[in-house]
Amino acid sequence: MHFLGIIWNPNETLFTLGPLQIKYYNLLWIVAFALGWFLMKRIFTNEKKTVEQLDSLFIHTVLATMLGARLGHVIFYDWPYYKNHLLEILLPIRESSDGTLFGFINGYEFTGFTGLASHGAIIGVLIGTYLYARKYPDMKPLWLLDRMVIPFAIGAFCVRLGNFFNSEINGSKVTDESFIFATKFIRDSDDMHPSKALGITKEKTVNAAYDALENNPQFSEYLSQIPYRHPAQLYEGVCYIFVFLILYYLYWKTDKRNDTGFLFGLFLVLLWTIRFFVEYVKKSQGGFEESLGLLSTGQWLSIPFILIGLYFMFKPKGSRK
Repeated sequence: MHFLGIIWNPNETLFTLGPLQIKYYNLLWIVAFALGWFLMKRIFTNEKKTVEQLDSLFIHTVLATMLGARLGHVIFYDWPYYKNHLLEILLPIRESSDGTLFGFINGYEFTGFTGLASHGAIIGVLIGTYLYARKYPDMKPLWLLDRMVIPFAIGAFCVRLGNFFNSEINGSKVTDESFIFATKFIRDSDDMHPSKALGITKEKTVNAAYDALENNPQFSEYLSQIPYRHPAQLYEGVCYIFVFLILYYLYWKTDKRNDTGFLFGLFLVLLWTIRFFVEYVKKSQGGFEESLGLLSTGQWLSIPFILIGLYFMFKPKGSRK
């Protein structure tokens, strides 16, 4: 602790299995999907649907979410890089001059599935749900989405918590270090790139270098140069818990689950409104914001989803199917 600010320096890798790195981020994605399955099992049981139908929906959702999230990041945020590195779009690897895969493939390193965009995930889920509904005509896409948004909300919290462990999607700089939520992300690559940390400390590994910066008084000058930032991931994630609680209550305690499209629309409005305003205290994530100006890429992408959500919430009941 420094004043009321937090120095955040976790090792993002939980453990390794040979060349594979199991990171908190990956684990929290698994937790998100597991929670989603259990929540939907209770809902499907309530709706007199079978576990076989649920398992098929789960497979559709996992594949659609991951593929949509990955392509969303590639297209919306980092196409200039990936158009020259097509192999990295769907494989959990990244080009690295000193990296090695499986001990014999030089020039690449295993990164895990990083670089995922929530806007792309939603688009992927919409497509996946449509394809699933064609297999089970008794369940319409909107009927499914009204129920699926409940686990989506708690899953979004898990993902943002994973971002926090990864020290990514950090917030903008905090001018007052005594601000209660001020966080010094030592591993923020914009503030202290791994190569810079290694050069300063002369340590042999990145983790050792960051630990030395935090704990060795010899490097206190460099530590002081790393700014405090808003933990924007936590702001967003905590708000998503409230979105989950609202949707959960409306489904189980009211008749809104029978108002086709309402819960789905409410989810879109709440989640993307939160995203829109948190963007004001978030670092730029790149994308097309430089060409459009005024708003960030995340804000521009959130507006259509908010408008779609309002449409489904307030469209005439007779037109809901």
